[in-house]
Amino acid sequence: MRRLLAGVTSGVLLLAAAACGSSDDSGSTDGGSGSAGVTTVEVGVIPIVDVAPLYLGQEKGFFSARGLKLSLTTAQGGAAIVPGVVSGQFQFGFSNVTSLMIAQAADVPVKAVANGIASTGEQGADFGAITVKGDSPVKTAKDLEGRKVAVNTLKNINETAVRAAVAKAGGDPDEVDFVELAFDQMPAALDSGQIDAAMVVEPALATVKSQGAREVTSALVDVADDLTVALYFTSTQYAEKNPDVVKRFQEATAESLAYADAHPEEAREAVTSYTKIPAEVLAEVTLPKWPAEPNRASIEELARLGSADGLFKAAPDLDALLP
Repeated sequence: MRRLLAGVTSGVLLLAAAACGSSDDSGSTDGGSGSAGVTTVEVGVIPIVDVAPLYLGQEKGFFSARGLKLSLTTAQGGAAIVPGVVSGQFQFGFSNVTSLMIAQAADVPVKAVANGIASTGEQGADFGAITVKGDSPVKTAKDLEGRKVAVNTLKNINETAVRAAVAKAGGDPDEVDFVELAFDQMPAALDSGQIDAAMVVEPALATVKSQGAREVTSALVDVADDLTVALYFTSTQYAEKNPDVVKRFQEATAESLAYADAHPEEAREAVTSYTKIPAEVLAEVTLPKWPAEPNRASIEELARLGSADGLFKAAPDLDALLP
C-alpha cells in the first residue's frame, strides 16, 4: 500500500513538472471581439471508445454553447490521469471508478462530476472482455491460473474484473500472473504469444478479434449488473474555486452522453478522430452504455471487491466521491 501511495504522490509531482500550455488551475479565457470569451479546459482522457461522447459533444457544439473549449490529452489509464487533475495539469479527467476510489481513500482530493460509461451488462456482448488466441487451451476464466494475463494498469479495475471472473469460474485469482500493458499494445503481444490472455476494451477488443482471438468471458459483466465503469472528475479545489465552470462542464457532458447513446453510429465514427482503426474493424466495435447517472449499487460491489483485494488505504467515502 505504501508503494501505491508513493506512486500517486510521485505521479503528481512528475505530471505537475510536465504541465505546459496556456491553461492554469482555473482554465484559460480567450476573449473574442465583443464576446464574453471562452474558457478553455484541459481534459485528460484515454484513447478508447469510452470517451467518444466528449469528442462528439465538442463537434456538435454542446460545450461551445456553454462557453467551453476542450483541450483533450490522452493517457494510458485513469491511474495516470488522477495525479494530472490533482496537480492542475488537467481541469477535468476521465477515470475508471477504481482509480478514483483508490485516490479518494488515500485522501487525494478528487470529486466525480459526471457519469462516464457503463457495461452493457450482456455476457459475450460487452465492450470489454478477457481474450485469448483462437487455439489457446484456455476455455474458462478458471484456466487462467498460472498464466500471464495483461491489464492496462495493475491493481486497478481490470485486474479486479479478471480476479472476479476467475473466482466466479471456481478458480484462484491469486494464481494468475498479471502484467501491465497499454491497450494498444495488447493485440500484438497476444498474437506473438508474449502473453496468454488480455483484458481488453474497445477498440482493442475488435482488433484482437480481427486477428482471430476469442473471448473467454466479459469480465466487467462478471463484476456486477450494469457496472458503472468510469466517471468524469475534477479536483475538490477546482470544484470549490470554479463551480460555474464545473456546472457548465456537467451540463455539456450530460448532453453529450445522451446524444451518443441516441446516435450510436455517430459515436462510433467519432472514435476515428482520436484512434487509428481500420473501417472494417471499427464496424465490429461494441459500444458501451452511456447512461445519465452512475449505478450506485454496482460501484458499491466494485468497492467491496477492491477492499478484498487490498486496494484501498481505507474504505472509500462514496457519498463524498460521487456526483
